[in-house]
Amino acid sequence: MIIYNITVNISYAAEKNWLHYMKQEHLPAIMATGLPVDARVLRLLTEIENEGSTYTSQFTFRTMEDFLAYQTGFQSEFQERHHAIFNGQYVSFRTLLEEA
Repeated sequence: MIIYNITVNISYAAEKNWLHYMKQEHLPAIMATGLPVDARVLRLLTEIENEGSTYTSQFTFRTMEDFLAYQTGFQSEFQERHHAIFNGQYVSFRTLLEEA
């Protein structure tokens, strides 16, 4: 299994709207591509002092080929939509993990 993990620190002011968007729009749209087999949003409990709350969005893919199909066919569209809505209110980084 391949896990695509996106860690986001979202401003406190945008947090409620961001979480609603992620759960009601973003994750369901990504799942509708038929490529991930699971998706979830998790909040970090071990926060450091910063200007927002930190979450991870995790998408599980059966194979690397499924992830690559998502990456080449859909990823930029979803990133652009997210950025258009929350520009200047978040910082993020991505990691790709493989189940050992």
